[in-house]
Amino acid sequence: MTRKIVFVTGGAGFIGSNIAAKLAEDRSLDVVVCDRLREAELGKWRNIAKHPIGDFVAPEDMFDWLEKRWRDVEMVVHMAAVSSTTEPDADKIVHSNFTLSRDLFRWCADRQRRFVYASSAATYGAGEHGFSDDNDYEALARLRPLNTYGWSKALFDLFAVRQAGRDYAPPQWVGLKFFNVYGPNEEHKHSMKSVAAQIWPQVREGHAVQLFKSYRPDVPDGGQKRDFVYVRDAADVTRWLLDSPQVSGVFNLGSGQARTFEEMARNVFEAAGKNAQIEYTPMPPAIRDKYQYFTQAQMDRLFEAGYPAAMTPLEEGIGDYVGNYLSQPDPYR
Repeated sequence: MTRKIVFVTGGAGFIGSNIAAKLAEDRSLDVVVCDRLREAELGKWRNIAKHPIGDFVAPEDMFDWLEKRWRDVEMVVHMAAVSSTTEPDADKIVHSNFTLSRDLFRWCADRQRRFVYASSAATYGAGEHGFSDDNDYEALARLRPLNTYGWSKALFDLFAVRQAGRDYAPPQWVGLKFFNVYGPNEEHKHSMKSVAAQIWPQVREGHAVQLFKSYRPDVPDGGQKRDFVYVRDAADVTRWLLDSPQVSGVFNLGSGQARTFEEMARNVFEAAGKNAQIEYTPMPPAIRDKYQYFTQAQMDRLFEAGYPAAMTPLEEGIGDYVGNYLSQPDPYR
């Protein structure tokens, strides 16, 4: 009997590898990873070393592979992206985050395969229009991202909604607007790692950690707020979508609660059994004018669509991340 295939682009990356691990728990599925591992010493291969995968595909071979096996493909989970908000090459960003997404969307529409992709809270910009995941085309068009990365993600959300309105879409298509995701398998991300991962070496050694100063009079240093969401929730939502083919649209994926960077840091210290030591450092001038001081996902639509589980509170997520991953000799999921 042929197994169903879930094809995960970026499947060796941070969010993608956690999704692949979750899906691989179902032995009736073949989870196929499409990614680049690059230098062995960076350890990206370790993100997928603990779980069985059905195949590994180089990105340049993706469409040839899909075309040969399309009848067995149940879903394409598209997590591959240029995720750096400071990437200077706009053409690289647009090719990865829009053009490739567009081509996969069209392939899934033509072949009537299901499609889940990574959008981003960066589409909301400074949040002047709020953080409601309204699927109305006009509402999406009003958003003003602060950087090229956010714009590229917003551009594809608009494309997907427009195509769905023209009845040219996969039978299920879902965009997940990830907020500030943290958790295991982000070691390869270097400067783009979550705050929890970046400060861990200092916390482990009992040293002070540094957070950005605030440049707004109404926000104290360390008082900048983000919606921090544990990567386990991202994987669980994707697994639920595989079992919920009736759900389509663009949805927020956050915890639904804004927390300060200081709270994040204090939770890491507490999980490590250390006294908190926090210092504040100037924010790089290049990002001061493009900095989000507040994000908070409105999660009503996902729950109204039937998602049954509560999101992981920050204290619980940090406790699990520190206790079961960061503090362990093998920190990979």
